[in-house]
Amino acid sequence: MPAAEKTAVDAFDIDRANFTIRFERRLGAAPAAVFDAWTKPEEISLWWDPEGRPLLHCEIDLRVGGRFAFATRSHPEMPFTGSYQEIQPPGRLVFDGLGAIGTVLIVGEGAGTLLTVLIRCASAEHFEQFLKIGVAKGTAQTLDNLVAFTGRRAA
Repeated sequence: MPAAEKTAVDAFDIDRANFTIRFERRLGAAPAAVFDAWTKPEEISLWWDPEGRPLLHCEIDLRVGGRFAFATRSHPEMPFTGSYQEIQPPGRLVFDGLGAIGTVLIVGEGAGTLLTVLIRCASAEHFEQFLKIGVAKGTAQTLDNLVAFTGRRAA
């Protein structure tokens, strides 16, 4: 049975049966600007770190099969790395990272964007490890950073 926390501006769901964590955020920026924030190193470097600090290292090879690597200042020895499986600007990114599949859906909604991020783990054990190491909390903070970053850019 999924646990859920919802507010008017965001959603967070844990689905143990399907090994998924889902986040939703509403952003005051156009889908193209949100897609750029997810795919341009100079932009993602400014919001990805859950602590809100610029990344120490950000490398993106934006093509199917292309790799990415993001290193935070607090944990440079543990970069987040993976590769892109699907790229459909400005509405969809699919990538693998830490053994999970991440799907980013960017949908225009009025003057802004509805962002949905789905993390799907390979097994119950993998999923529980993600929860144990704080992936849900860290991703939620990172997405809050994205909301603030795109809000400043749109202003």
